[in-house]
Amino acid sequence: MTTQAFAADYEIDITAEICPMTYVRTRLALDRLASGQILAVTLRGADPLRNVKLSATRQGHTMLSEHPVSGDTIRLLIRRT
Repeated sequence: MTTQAFAADYEIDITAEICPMTYVRTRLALDRLASGQILAVTLRGADPLRNVKLSATRQGHTMLSEHPVSGDTIRLLIRRT
């Protein structure tokens, strides 16, 4: 992952979701995007972070960045393939 700044084309907040819904919501959002567009995902906790990153990369999408927001809340940027 890089520290370069990217602008998100679409954003979702899944901080209230638990696994496996965290990736289900992420997958649905990624499916709405065109190839090359960027999704910003705000999530909370180690399990959702691990599962969303793993599932997205297994689907062939690119993790662009990961930034702490506050506490255990993280913002991911994912480029759709």
